[in-house]
Formats: sequence, C-alpha cells, structure tokens
Amino acid sequence: MIELQNNQLTFRFPEVHKKAECQIDFQRTLRIPDDNREYPLPPGLGRFPVEHVDDFADSLPYTWLAHGGVFIPMYQSEALWINFSGDYPCAVKIAAGKINAVSGESWSNGLSDDPQDYAVIPDQPWLDGFNVSEDFIRQFVAMPLGKGFTAEEQITG
Repeated sequence: MIELQNNQLTFRFPEVHKKAECQIDFQRTLRIPDDNREYPLPPGLGRFPVEHVDDFADSLPYTWLAHGGVFIPMYQSEALWINFSGDYPCAVKIAAGKINAVSGESWSNGLSDDPQDYAVIPDQPWLDGFNVSEDFIRQFVAMPLGKGFTAEEQITG
C-alpha cells in the first residue's frame, strides 16, 4: 500500500510484516555546477510538494493522466535529493524516465546485484543523484523535455 501524506510517500507491506514500512520524501536543495568537479552534499531546504496527477487533470498532459501517480513541481533552477527513512529493511528502486538512478542503466524489473540497482532502507539514508560512474553522480534536476537534456535522453539517445 502506498500513501501520500505531508509530501511524503509511505510504503507499507503488511503481508510481509506488520512493521514493514518505509518513507520517501524529496528534499529541495541548491543546484551545484555540472562541471565534473566534486562538491559536498548541498543542504536540504525542506520537502518538495508531491501532488497527485489526478488533482491536476485539467492542466497536465494526457499521457501523465493515463499513467497516473504523483509528480513533483520544480523549477529548472532547483535540484533535489531523495530522503529515505524507516526501521524495517526495504529495497527501493528509483528511476527517472526509464533510467535506474542507482545503477545508471536502463530500467529492469526485479532486483539485480551485479550491478546493484537498488538501495536498502535504512542502510542508505538518501540518494543525491544518478550514478554515472564509479564514485560520481549527477544531481536530480528539472530539465526541459524533448530537448535531449533528460537522463533518459542522454543515456539512451
């Protein structure tokens, strides 16, 4: 079961265990330069709003409505990192477009250990961007669609 409350997604798995639960929220942060240099994790500046697609049926593209789910409104000047919390071990896969953020590879169903394509809550408290190479990530940022700038467009062409 997935629930959206206070701009946080809560995942519950009562069929696994009564305490099998984890939370995910999206932290607004400063956008760092994309110049291949190393920077410390920028501060969290509060949660991004997370909205149900259906609540904006009059103003979103039909493809979004057909897919359903939630979205995060952000400006191109902003970035985000994903905050994980929970006490019960949960595997989570994160993708934007069809690119797995943990492995940096195309999306696939199921879990893979080689390369690892999931994070384990509570062992990993956050994910701050796409894995693009050993020890190097690119921030989660908003980019214009259809112009070749999204992670999916850059990785898959």
